[in-house]
Amino acid sequence: MEKSLCMLAAVILLGGFSVQMNDAATESFYSSINSTLKSVTVEPQIRSRDGQTAAETKLLTNTTVKNTQLDTKNTKQDSEEVNSDKEEESHDKKTEDEKPQLDCPPLGLESLRVDDSQIRASSFERTGLGPHRGRLNIQSGIHDGDEYDGAWCAKYKDQHQWLEVDALHLTLFTGVILQGRNSIWSWDWVQSYKVQLSNDSVNWETCMNGTDEAIFEGNQYPEGSVLGVLPVPTVARFIRINPQTWYVNGTICLRAEILGCRVEDPHDIYSSEQEQGSKDGLDFRHHNYKEMRKLMKSVTEECPDITRIYTIGKSYMGLKLYVMEISDNPGKHELGEPEFRYVAGMHGNEALGRELVLNLMQYMCREYKRGNQRIVRLITETRIHLMPSMNPDGYETAYEKGSELAGWAEGRYSFDGIDLNSNFPDLNNIMWDAQEAAADKSKVPNHYIPIPEYYTREDATVAPETRAVINWMQDIPFVLSANLHGGELVITYPYDCTRDWAPQEDTPTADNAFFRWLSTVYASTNLVLANPDRRICHYEDFQAHNNIINGGAWHTVPGSMNDFSYLHTNCFEVTVELSCDKFPHASELPIEWENNKESLIVYMEQIHRGIKGVVRDKLTKKGIADAIIKVEDHNHDIRSATDGDYWRLLNPGEYKVVVWAKGYFPSKRHCRVGMEPHPTICDFILTKMPIERLKEIRARGGKIPQDLQLRLRALRLRKLRTSTKAINRRRESQQAQARKARSTGARRV
Repeated sequence: MEKSLCMLAAVILLGGFSVQMNDAATESFYSSINSTLKSVTVEPQIRSRDGQTAAETKLLTNTTVKNTQLDTKNTKQDSEEVNSDKEEESHDKKTEDEKPQLDCPPLGLESLRVDDSQIRASSFERTGLGPHRGRLNIQSGIHDGDEYDGAWCAKYKDQHQWLEVDALHLTLFTGVILQGRNSIWSWDWVQSYKVQLSNDSVNWETCMNGTDEAIFEGNQYPEGSVLGVLPVPTVARFIRINPQTWYVNGTICLRAEILGCRVEDPHDIYSSEQEQGSKDGLDFRHHNYKEMRKLMKSVTEECPDITRIYTIGKSYMGLKLYVMEISDNPGKHELGEPEFRYVAGMHGNEALGRELVLNLMQYMCREYKRGNQRIVRLITETRIHLMPSMNPDGYETAYEKGSELAGWAEGRYSFDGIDLNSNFPDLNNIMWDAQEAAADKSKVPNHYIPIPEYYTREDATVAPETRAVINWMQDIPFVLSANLHGGELVITYPYDCTRDWAPQEDTPTADNAFFRWLSTVYASTNLVLANPDRRICHYEDFQAHNNIINGGAWHTVPGSMNDFSYLHTNCFEVTVELSCDKFPHASELPIEWENNKESLIVYMEQIHRGIKGVVRDKLTKKGIADAIIKVEDHNHDIRSATDGDYWRLLNPGEYKVVVWAKGYFPSKRHCRVGMEPHPTICDFILTKMPIERLKEIRARGGKIPQDLQLRLRALRLRKLRTSTKAINRRRESQQAQARKARSTGARRV
């Protein structure tokens, strides 16, 4: 019924608002429409809760179409709760009051589904401001005047300028989203515009509001995303944005996205082409906080033997930071089994990682039940932890605006305005400063560097989400991780922070070769990154670097999670920039899953490269915790876990490995890492120093070395946890008082 209504609207419109064509074209076009009334396929219109469609948006009396902020998510609300926490119930009630939803998805200017060849313009100032730059949320380079500026800008300032998009197929157009120019130096935007439609790009008709030409409201500043809804959805192939007024001190510049549903046309030679998607049958839609919890619960109910949901803390607004564990023995660290994690949603508006992690949960559960041996082996040999949302407060902010209307930064930061990507302790400069001051740099610790004192104070600018993740890292001996971001297509590896605060400088770690391998594994198996013909996202051509880059060589980020993981724990971590579009429309999610599915799986498998083993006491045979594992010619050590097991990621080769622990003689052996995708077992047996030997050391006035680094690290962690508890108690008390005040006020009313 919905499809028939859509088609009926299009046919009615064609009767009263026909696009001018020659007789033959008109006859062909109408016959194709009439002959396919029963079989035509159009993306269904999604109605708001009051039943009104976006096409029924009221118009202003001066014939300007009012810009409307609509939610683009195809979500379903349900009264069922995953748990009964008061904060979550309160949050869920807020999400029940949904905004209207967009009728049709974006054509794909932002996501690059629309090719540069499909975009034309009346004129443009220069190549860097050409029509191909008129894409929603495209970012400019630092310098104005280069080939990668932040908008399409017309050469002339008059009302005859236009930006044209060829949809390639008959399309039911429903709206336009507009932004101004992205630039550090220039302020330019369009304040009002007309919309014109055509089927041949020669004869054009202007969108009407009754008997007058409709004028759509544009922008009031460069970065806002403003939606203009067509009074009546219109079938055509070409669409033009025709600016009418613009910022008085600027020029005609805009970035845009077009909303439209493809109409099946049997006379279209490309109509038989199938839209790309996925056959996995996963829940491909955007999940708000409530729906995320419901999906995670459904996975645990489907696969209770291999999954477990737990939380590591709460966000500033009290939303729980959920993690799903996938393992053949969930809830327990098994001796010799490495621990892996994916973290998504550090920036709340970078939503693709969140959905990929949720899809990965579903996929691994179903494939395990089907007996997929690759997945069974991965789950049996690895303890996997999946965190879909590190910044749930930021995500909810972006989600409420919608994928096309959140802009570039809405929801990026935590609720208290902190960028979690640079909120971890800066251990890089602590280590580098110590190396500069030391007479013998080899004596300076290169791992397990303690958190600085200032960071543990209650008044330190540390987000509760960051504190929770740091505690999580301490509790579980993670070996490998990836941090999923969005807005670009590249894999970055440590160090993210540069020496001497250089804005850009290649700053490799001691494990640079292995980090490059990890990054290449993901990039080479990703269907978009591996495509040599793909368009660059914004202004940087990462294909020149094989789609991987050192973080510092891209831009310096002091206090990144990648660097902290490497210097404070045993974990190797990279950042995966998944997509040009930070918040892809739900219709893009199936193909994005297919683009990343193999990469997500093969990256996890890399945890089984290198060497692993157990460090044991010779007499008791018990594991020795915090034994130091040093690989010769690699200036980065790791330590054994509580049970004495360790994992050292290495590329194929021959290695001399030395292990020592407090009160034990060191042990040395050669370990060979092969090309096979499984680790080499290198166990170590340590012998305690005899008491006589210790007495001899004391008699000479010597001092038994204490691992001060480890003690200081533990002390700072205790202080951080103490301050975190104090902050949480204070925040909970403030929130309780606020709820009480609201309740009292409501009773008075």
